[in-house]
Amino acid sequence: MTPSPEGLSSRRAALQLLDAVLRRGQTLDSAAQKVSLPDRPLALAIAGETLRRLPDLDAAIDGVTRQRLPDDAKARAVLRMALAQKVALNVPDHALVATALPLVEGGPRRLVHGVLGTLLRRGLDLGKEARLPPEVEARWTGHWGEEVVAAARRAIMRRPPLDLSFADPGQAAGFAAEQGGEQLASAHVRLHGGRSVAELPGFGGGGWWVQDLAASLPARLIPPAAREVLDLCAAPGGKTMQLAAAGHAVTALDRSESRLRRLSDNLARTGLAATTLAADALEWSGGPFDAVLLDAPCSATGTFRRHPEVLYRARPQIIAEAAALQRRLLAHAAGLLRPGGTLIYAVCSLERDEGEAVIEAAGDLRLHPVEAAELPAGIAPAPGGWVRVLPGMLEEHGGVDGFFIARLVRPGA
Repeated sequence: MTPSPEGLSSRRAALQLLDAVLRRGQTLDSAAQKVSLPDRPLALAIAGETLRRLPDLDAAIDGVTRQRLPDDAKARAVLRMALAQKVALNVPDHALVATALPLVEGGPRRLVHGVLGTLLRRGLDLGKEARLPPEVEARWTGHWGEEVVAAARRAIMRRPPLDLSFADPGQAAGFAAEQGGEQLASAHVRLHGGRSVAELPGFGGGGWWVQDLAASLPARLIPPAAREVLDLCAAPGGKTMQLAAAGHAVTALDRSESRLRRLSDNLARTGLAATTLAADALEWSGGPFDAVLLDAPCSATGTFRRHPEVLYRARPQIIAEAAALQRRLLAHAAGLLRPGGTLIYAVCSLERDEGEAVIEAAGDLRLHPVEAAELPAGIAPAPGGWVRVLPGMLEEHGGVDGFFIARLVRPGA
């Protein structure tokens, strides 16, 4: 029996991950839980790079086949993976062929070998931009324009920088100076160059946590005078820790007990305090609170730089279902506020239906416009007074995740 090529089991696992994402709508992280630990890092890298470049990889494959392979054909998936390894992971040609052909054993080996050989001989240059799924490009072009789509094409090809949030703003400044980082906001440090989190000083000390700059903005808009603050849908806890570090009395609520345990672990690591509650945000009644932060469940399309699979999972039905849930959560959250209290609504989504359209149906809540001075340079409030973080913002610094944030006030007081 011929021995299996080195790394073949990781490629088989990557093939399973792609099937889980594209056919069953799972996230890469959830699908990877079934992959053995030794195979997981390479399998995730291959699947992730394949998803980043999928339309361009398909165009290359279709350019050398007489008859178009079905989208769900195993041969297409194997070719996609092999080509992604070539352009993104610098895998040698002989290793690509050796690990690709066994994946189609009993199938169209000659076809895969021929297509792969032709493309490798020609050379494969996919450029510095990657086309997004056609339906996503059409939707985002309609919402945000061609320049934003072009910026998204560039962003998905680049490894995002590492953003850290600090409990102590003074400690952040010192850390940035020591580690060659940059500060784009107070209590924030951005590091470039693929730094390993576990190797950074203070990893176990609890002075900082990983949090994209855009994800830190909602908590920054909570009024400093708000004493009792509810973090609704709180896990994994980055915003809870921000609020606690700012001196608020925080109640952190999430329906997932396992995610709340992780939040509690993070609080213990950082030495910060918050009350944690496992409950359904739509059913729980409490308060009233001076402020509520609702970072609502969403399509997460704003995180496409780190999680390219969201562009394939977030189909129109998923977006519509998320928007319906967000409206219900917003209405319930408003009832947990004191009269005159502040509600911050946020989603890590680039879909208008989950942002602007939800706020338009916010009932009695009134918008409290965000001022430019409250935001990092390079991120400006929209004319309507909310914050819409788009691809292209802070691009010269490494970019940010897509977000929508609105500050609302309950009438009264």
